[in-house]
Amino acid sequence: MSDKTQFNVYLPPELIKAVKHRCVDEGLSLSAFVERVLGDYLEKTKEDE
Repeated sequence: MSDKTQFNVYLPPELIKAVKHRCVDEGLSLSAFVERVLGDYLEKTKEDE
């Protein structure tokens, strides 16, 4: 397991609810989901540069 660091973000309640539901649907923890989504976003924007 790689090292992990905690950080806090503030998001609208509706977005948090939607993300939590998606995590349940995909069988992922919130941390795993956010890591995947952010990683995918960074890869995509890197390709667009």
